[in-house]
Amino acid sequence: MNIERVAPDLKASHLRRTVEEHVAVLGLELVMDHGWIVTLADSDGHQLNFVEADASAPENPDVSVFVDDVRDTYARALAAGVDIVHPLTEEAWGVTRFFYRDASGNVINVGMHWGC
Repeated sequence: MNIERVAPDLKASHLRRTVEEHVAVLGLELVMDHGWIVTLADSDGHQLNFVEADASAPENPDVSVFVDDVRDTYARALAAGVDIVHPLTEEAWGVTRFFYRDASGNVINVGMHWGC
């Protein structure tokens, strides 16, 4: 398993206003907008996610980690006995993902885009 990217998932109670502020202050560009999550990035691929309320999981993650083999990573999570918050799911927007909670209470979204 290889990690392809890591991006913080910041909670946004005022999603549109929050996005506008970060675009204005940091010069980031909108690269994804699903209405409930927005990703901003710079030209080097540094990313920030802003999440209002996750579309299918019971809670918002704290960070997203994209890997090249999400099924292998899910098996590793099960073997490690971590708390699975959202089971391995093929989401309608082209991502297979799961969430787990670490011992400190952080919720980690582990995903892989389809066709990768």
